[in-house]
Amino acid sequence: MSYSAVRTCANCGAKNRVSAKHLADTGRCGVCKSPLPPSGEPIEVDAAGFDDIVRESKVPILVDFWAAWCGPCRAAAPEVSAIAQEMAGRAIVLKVDTESQPDLAARFRVQSIPNFVVLRGGNVVMQQPGLVRRDQMRSWLQVANAQAGA
Repeated sequence: MSYSAVRTCANCGAKNRVSAKHLADTGRCGVCKSPLPPSGEPIEVDAAGFDDIVRESKVPILVDFWAAWCGPCRAAAPEVSAIAQEMAGRAIVLKVDTESQPDLAARFRVQSIPNFVVLRGGNVVMQQPGLVRRDQMRSWLQVANAQAGA
């Protein structure tokens, strides 16, 4: 089973399933046909969801490796949420809880958190541990878009 998100239509309230391939796209509500905007918030994923999204995404992906007990991770959360909203349609933002997904964190050799990874076409464009500001995250995603000729 592949990953799908649920988007609620702002017009009629209907719940709509959106596949990993279309998370960055504007869709249409299955009930009232109103536009459904692209994902504009961080998506918490497990390893299977992560792999589906990375495989299907047509836009860069910012991954925030974090844990609930981590103070700097909590400080980064508002910036991560803001960049997800700002870059909706041009990037996807994923959150990976290193406590519940240690194998996924190990795959990216995450040794300290927060740890940010930008992926494009399944490949790592950059990786950086530590607390960063939104303008730095934006810059990473813009570079990843430019490298793909977007």
